[in-house]
Amino acid sequence: MRNEPLTRYFALAVGLVYLLVGVIGFIPALYTSPPASAPHVDATASYGYLFGLFPVNALHDVVHILIGLIGIGCAARFVAARAYAKGLFLIYGLLTILGTMPQADTVWGLIPIFSGDVVLHAATALAAGVVGWVVAEDDVAPEEAVSH
Repeated sequence: MRNEPLTRYFALAVGLVYLLVGVIGFIPALYTSPPASAPHVDATASYGYLFGLFPVNALHDVVHILIGLIGIGCAARFVAARAYAKGLFLIYGLLTILGTMPQADTVWGLIPIFSGDVVLHAATALAAGVVGWVVAEDDVAPEEAVSH
């Protein structure tokens, strides 16, 4: 299984990045206030633009922390890491689409997913799709592939 380590390292790396981003999202010095033209968000705790680019709030940060912890946990086993990558592809692909829709770009007022987040979510979905369905699938044994 030549690509197994890559799949597992992907889950670990993405997990660590999202955990870190979620934690630093709670540091007020690292985000700026949203501009007046930003979409309205009802959940305003810790609402701002992380590094001036990515809209976040406390709920958004908690989701990133959870995604990160799940990735770190899934990195221990190839099957879990592959499932994590496939799940990220589906979830972040959906978030990318929602982030471009004005009526849904704040997940109905709860979590801002517009602006720079659309690009980040699209990149995450693309990378996860490649790892989950292309790279990881190269390592599936023929008998395991039949059961999909």
